[in-house]
Amino acid sequence: MATTTEYQVTGMSCGHCEGAIRSEVSEIDGVTGIEVNAQTGHLAVTAESAVDDAAVIAAVDEAGYTAVRS
Repeated sequence: MATTTEYQVTGMSCGHCEGAIRSEVSEIDGVTGIEVNAQTGHLAVTAESAVDDAAVIAAVDEAGYTAVRS
């Protein structure tokens, strides 16, 4: 059963930011969906099972932004 976990991301300001985060998070095993909104700073990650928070936060960091689980 798929599960969705939400994060608050700081530092995003445009579609390029969204794309950078989407690209990094999509590399995490088991991720099946990603919703990113630069205006609200919202990131929702859907995965086959519970997503690894540390992996998502590290992926967002790799893209150049900061995330915390909300």
